[in-house]
Amino acid sequence: MIRGVKFASIPVTDQDRALAFYTEKLGFRLVTDQPFDDRQRWLELGIPGAETGIVLFNFGSSLQPGNYMNFTFWTDDVEGTARELKSKGVEIVGEPKREDWGTFAIFKDLDGNTFLLSSK
Repeated sequence: MIRGVKFASIPVTDQDRALAFYTEKLGFRLVTDQPFDDRQRWLELGIPGAETGIVLFNFGSSLQPGNYMNFTFWTDDVEGTARELKSKGVEIVGEPKREDWGTFAIFKDLDGNTFLLSSK
C-alpha cells in the first residue's frame, strides 16, 4: 500500500538560483545533486524534521513556474515563520491570518511560485 509522499516538484527557471533560495531563505537542506540530462541536475531537498522531499526542476513548457502550488507547508508558528522569512527577503503576499481552522500566510519564491504556509 501507499505509505506517503516521497517528494513534491517545484518548477524553476534557474536551478542554482532556486537552490540558493530554498536552502538559504527557507532552511531546506540539499539531499541529492546529480546530473539528470544535458540541461539540468536532479536537485532534491529535505525539510528539517519532515519525510517528504522537494525537487527543484525545469519542466520545459509542460509545467511553468509562477503558479499557485498545489501543496501547503506547515509550521508550529505561522506568525514567527512569516516574520523570519520576511527578514530574509522572502516575499510575503498574504500576511498571517487566523481562521477557525487555523492560521495561514502566503509567500512566493523567486520564480513567482506561490505557497500557503499553515498551522498543522
